[in-house]
Amino acid sequence: MTSLRQRTEKVAVERGMEVSVVVAEPEDYRTGEADVVVLAHGAGADMHHPFMTFFHEALARAGWLSVKFNFPYKELGRKAPDPAARLEDAFERVLEHVRGTLRPPPERLFIGGKSMGGRIAANVAAKAAGSGKQNLAGLVFLGYPLHAPKRHDRLRADNLIKITAPMLFVEGTNDPFCRLDLLAEVLKQIRASARTHIIEGGNHDFRVPKRLGREPEAVWREVVEAICRWRAE
Repeated sequence: MTSLRQRTEKVAVERGMEVSVVVAEPEDYRTGEADVVVLAHGAGADMHHPFMTFFHEALARAGWLSVKFNFPYKELGRKAPDPAARLEDAFERVLEHVRGTLRPPPERLFIGGKSMGGRIAANVAAKAAGSGKQNLAGLVFLGYPLHAPKRHDRLRADNLIKITAPMLFVEGTNDPFCRLDLLAEVLKQIRASARTHIIEGGNHDFRVPKRLGREPEAVWREVVEAICRWRAE
């Protein structure tokens, strides 16, 4: 198993406010030689949640330079998420930091995240595409929150349709935040390349019923393999 080097940095996101960023890189990493992925956490947990830690470290072991970070409200220990505009601004500041501190800058930069973090990544990508400054290699959604539970009439899809970078949606069949038939209809409208990887029986965290006999980390490893295959396409 590839060993890692990890470091924690601080990034200024607004006046008087910094957020923590953790960078994980393969031991043999040389600047500019690996794809970079920046992942954002979901609404209910910060970047130290086991789900985030697993994917952050597993992608680094698979050869990526992997970055995770806290949104401002979690950096301050709060429960309620910040307004979307503040979350998007923090994500953009972290991306500026990543591009500005790596020499040479990453040739291929991927972004994404867990649930809300993926939605904010999509907002950032849609905004960049609208400004003509889209320079992302792709987006990875780890359980995209297409709608609130049982609110199938209010889809969060306008941002997805604007994105021009390739997208990978990893979704569980039992995820109350993403009915798969509705996602399929949205994907028909997306102009960019879009792929799905479906976890049979998976919930919003990709956990499956005990009767299927699969431990969470076994499923998560499957997801990492799917992300790496998609990257190589």
